[in-house]
Amino acid sequence: MRYALFFLTTLAFAQPVTDKMLAEPDPADWLMWRRTLNSWGYSPLNQITKANVSKLKMVWTRGMGPGVQEATPLVHNGVMYLPNPSDYVQAMDAATGELKWEYKRRWPDDLGKFIPVPSINRNLAIYGDKIIDTSADDFLFALDSATGKLAWQERIVDYREDPAQETSGPIIANGKIFSTRGCEVKFTPNGCIITAHDAVSGKELWRTRTIPRPGEPGDETWGNVADANRRHVGAWMVPSFDAETNLLIVGTSVTSPAPKYRLDGNDKQYLYHNSTLALNADTGKIVWYYQHVVDHWDLDHPFERLIVETAITPDAAQVTWINPRIRPGERRKVITGVPGKTGIVYTLDLKTGEFLWARPTVMQNVVQKIDGATGKVTVNPDTIFQKAGETKFVCPTANGGKGFQAGAYSPRTNIMYYGLQNTCNDLTSIDNQSAYGINGRASISPGTQNVGTLFAISVETGKTIWRFDQRAGMMSSMATGGGLIFTGDTNGHFRAFDDESGKVLWDINLGSPVTGYPITYSVAGKQYVAVSVGNSLVSSGLNRLTPELGPSNSSNIFVFALE
Repeated sequence: MRYALFFLTTLAFAQPVTDKMLAEPDPADWLMWRRTLNSWGYSPLNQITKANVSKLKMVWTRGMGPGVQEATPLVHNGVMYLPNPSDYVQAMDAATGELKWEYKRRWPDDLGKFIPVPSINRNLAIYGDKIIDTSADDFLFALDSATGKLAWQERIVDYREDPAQETSGPIIANGKIFSTRGCEVKFTPNGCIITAHDAVSGKELWRTRTIPRPGEPGDETWGNVADANRRHVGAWMVPSFDAETNLLIVGTSVTSPAPKYRLDGNDKQYLYHNSTLALNADTGKIVWYYQHVVDHWDLDHPFERLIVETAITPDAAQVTWINPRIRPGERRKVITGVPGKTGIVYTLDLKTGEFLWARPTVMQNVVQKIDGATGKVTVNPDTIFQKAGETKFVCPTANGGKGFQAGAYSPRTNIMYYGLQNTCNDLTSIDNQSAYGINGRASISPGTQNVGTLFAISVETGKTIWRFDQRAGMMSSMATGGGLIFTGDTNGHFRAFDDESGKVLWDINLGSPVTGYPITYSVAGKQYVAVSVGNSLVSSGLNRLTPELGPSNSSNIFVFALE
């Protein structure tokens, strides 16, 4: 028996991950950030159900390394690969937590001078027999999945010249590694790039800037701002990919500074900030873009885009902005979800970027209206800065609304599930060298004492099916074939909700903010649920609004299964 178990473990390490496996993952595995390339955060596993989830018990836990903790474990053939903060990667037996190997990347001594928060490491990728990641010192690197030894590395940018924040790791499709990143505020736009590399060799295939170069389409939207001073339009979360259209879908962030009077005036777009970009995955060419809002307040839009085929029948009673050309009930492949900190749900046609519908969720006052026929967004003039020293009441804050915390989509219900925040701030524009040129004093949105709301919203109609409000901020969600939505919060609670009713079916206090992305997987026919906890910049900011709550900040991975 011992020999048989050893042999099975060896086979698990030896089985290479292929493009087909990434496109159609085994239900037992969790092979990428949101499990599938469409960013659903959904697993068809259904051993844990509404009827038995109350019997979930912790089966193992392990401490994690120090630093900002927002990890997604990957699982393949019974082995868990865990990204710890600071480019520290562990491989463990996914059923027992027994350590198999660990890799700790050594950073240059001066890295902190160029990358202010280098410890964030949200996601790994897996291909062939390699674990692949981007590093804080701006390399793409691969580890041998059986030993953890460095197999190869490829420099993306020089962190001393064009530093970028490699916080989110890549996805892989069709033999290509796609990675996105943030870019630092005091340097050139050459770090503001989306890249593709060969998944076997690491050789770069293409790179696309998120800020147009002089002479390129969109250059004119920056007016007289010199290329060297066009800064900070990053894409610091993980993209989505659609095989049918061969489109890589990427979201982007704000400019630096954020108030546009400090660039070349409030009348320009400054592409491609706060946009959805659809790129040809073979060439990196931008096929279409949609700009969600011209930003003055650090309300980024780089978050996950859900790719869903669905009927489109927006309900005017709850959907504020609707394209008049929609034929109710028509089926389309769309990009949907909450792409930015405003908390607004947007639904766009995947192939063309055509605006279909949008609606707010939590309180927001920066988008005044959206033209349904064109998708053109009008910014509320009362929130736009004209000069230094002005103070505006702006909702949400830079902590959201929406943040790095991912929502989920369930094909069982055709519902998207998003944990969002009810926050506002008095925001003052300042003329200095800070990243965004603003200072804020945050508060809970008027009319509520609850920071967090979990929304269940129909992808077809845009209607709120149910909501769950609570004092603490909400974190990431996962949907399962067992009819469950697993969601954590900033006070350390990890819960399972009924995906149809919103009823809480299971609740455990893990002690620290549930800052990691939940996953589920199966080993030897047994289903497990895993999530990590710890400190993040967002959870710390949200918890300042609820000083009576007292979670710790220790980092751990917790794994649960039925008794």
